[in-house]
Amino acid sequence: MPIYARAGASFIPAPAGTHGAVCVDVVDLGLVEVTFQGKTQRRHKVVLVWQIDEVMDNNQPFLCRRRYSNSLHEMASLRRDLASWRGRDFSEQELLGFDLETLIGVGCLLNVIHETKNGQVFANVNSIMKLPKNMTAPMPRDYVRVVDRPQGAQADGAEDGLAASDEEIPF
Repeated sequence: MPIYARAGASFIPAPAGTHGAVCVDVVDLGLVEVTFQGKTQRRHKVVLVWQIDEVMDNNQPFLCRRRYSNSLHEMASLRRDLASWRGRDFSEQELLGFDLETLIGVGCLLNVIHETKNGQVFANVNSIMKLPKNMTAPMPRDYVRVVDRPQGAQADGAEDGLAASDEEIPF
């Protein structure tokens, strides 16, 4: 059976700025080959996915995502962002093992910035903060977790931006 490649639909990035958001997915990418400072290694990667309080023209909420090394090391971006989101650092007990899936359904403030690469605008999650006391998170809607999708949809992931980028493809 043939496998066809095709050009994707036009991508509309989430608006820049600070948004109320809710975590809708944690995607385990497994071991991914990464090159940092000329050294190639395999790192366990995860993606956090949020819906923000703004909607597209089709009334669907914008999705924002950020890829992390699955690490709570003191220098890890994941630990820094989660501590900011929680409003506190991790206890020694939590550092022994923190279930990332407990983040699903938890609200936050996302700071989204736009960056242009090769003429295309990308919406990048710059920081995550705890919601102010009197603010409620948007209710998640119309999102199916990657692990709950039909097998073919899990492998594709392109519509959610979970597919490999050009920099990650080994050829």
